[in-house]
Amino acid sequence: MLMLLIWTVAVVSAIFLLFVVAKFLRTKHRKNRQKETNGRTAVAFFHPYCNAGGGGERVLWCGIRSLQSKFPNFRYVVYSGDGDCSPETILENVRSRFNIHLNTETIEFIFLKQRDWVEAYHYPHLTLLCQSLGSIILGLEALHKFVPDIYIDTMGYAFTLPIFKLIGQCQIGAYVHYPTISTDMLDRVLNRTEAHNNNLLVASSRILTTMKIIYYRLFAWAYSKAGQYSDVVMVNSSWTQSHINALWHCPTKTYKVFPPCDVKDFTRIPLQEHRDSSIIKIISISQFRPEKDHLLQLKAMDELRNRVSVDEWNKIRLILIGSCRNIDDKCRVAHLKYMCTQLNIDNNVEFMLNVPYEELKDQMSRATIGIHTMWNEHFGIGVVECMAAGLIMIAHKSGGPMMDIVETIEPSRTGFLATTEKEYADTIYEVIQMSNDTRTKIQICARSSLDRFSDETFSSNFVNALQTILHG
Repeated sequence: MLMLLIWTVAVVSAIFLLFVVAKFLRTKHRKNRQKETNGRTAVAFFHPYCNAGGGGERVLWCGIRSLQSKFPNFRYVVYSGDGDCSPETILENVRSRFNIHLNTETIEFIFLKQRDWVEAYHYPHLTLLCQSLGSIILGLEALHKFVPDIYIDTMGYAFTLPIFKLIGQCQIGAYVHYPTISTDMLDRVLNRTEAHNNNLLVASSRILTTMKIIYYRLFAWAYSKAGQYSDVVMVNSSWTQSHINALWHCPTKTYKVFPPCDVKDFTRIPLQEHRDSSIIKIISISQFRPEKDHLLQLKAMDELRNRVSVDEWNKIRLILIGSCRNIDDKCRVAHLKYMCTQLNIDNNVEFMLNVPYEELKDQMSRATIGIHTMWNEHFGIGVVECMAAGLIMIAHKSGGPMMDIVETIEPSRTGFLATTEKEYADTIYEVIQMSNDTRTKIQICARSSLDRFSDETFSSNFVNALQTILHG
């Protein structure tokens, strides 16, 4: 009883001290903001991995370009953890990887030194909680170095939102690619399903499963409270919108803004005549993260070998194209290469890492099929880009690809959906055997469905969603 009383007093004292410190910092930051911004509205984007080459980074840079076009006199700041790169290098990578050209005179970078706190490899257990606590440390460093008028988190670090709201007194925006936790994750634990975020040890133990369910529910409550500090919430798909509305309970300030996909440039690729008929290329475009489930693609290739002749098999190539952000990603690539050897498909699989934009387009112009295997992908920019380039898309039957992108009903089919390696192998075989007329019909339907995912549509919706805080 005495210990409980001591802990209660300690918690109450800590909360009181936090409020005192917050009040002091709010006063200090109010005075500093005018000095730091020189009277210009400062919009800061929290994106510690801004030099990565994924879809999330495309959202960041297209978002900045959209605001620069509408508000050219604003000051744009990017909180980045890429201290090993110069601003010039980062912006050159933006041009080469995404074909995005920015006004460099109004962009500056605040380099953060504490990004290591959010690296997953530090936390083999309680990863969600520890990374979120680490993001608070990173967020405090960002706020200490610069106080903006408007703060926009574009990487999903929801626990930074109350820091900038309560201490920095900023207007808060968030672009959510996927919820940090979801009911689908909870269901996998409840069903004791082994997955990349629910290992066999937990899945096989009733006690550990019960403990993890309690942990997930407590974390979901804290995540919900953090998200409610947003003034504007943008989500990238119907799937993400339904989960964020269920968690954050703010549907009236939540807007669905599909991410920008470079459909205009990819649709210039001819549909048939330039495809290399001597090689059947299957393209996968995604970062090398565990949830992308590249191993399922390798297993599908192993299954496909049993469905085709030796001559056909020798013509088939799976090209895995993606960015490597850190040592974890590089280790995953090494493991995938090892699995190729184990499955004896290494002669039919190629890896292309951190490729420039023009090389990506060239590879897509020579391919026949696009493949995507992530369960409950929040959206699927790679899926859209493959469809725009004229690839016959085979995506996972879940999440954004199923709800927003791929239509499988005839005669409006724009692609295919699959779940298991056998389904993927069957569908790949079906596409390989497909007539040119049938393939062209799917390609035309796919391209005609993509205007809602264009850069122009994103720019308009992005700026419109932020109007209340841009003029607030």
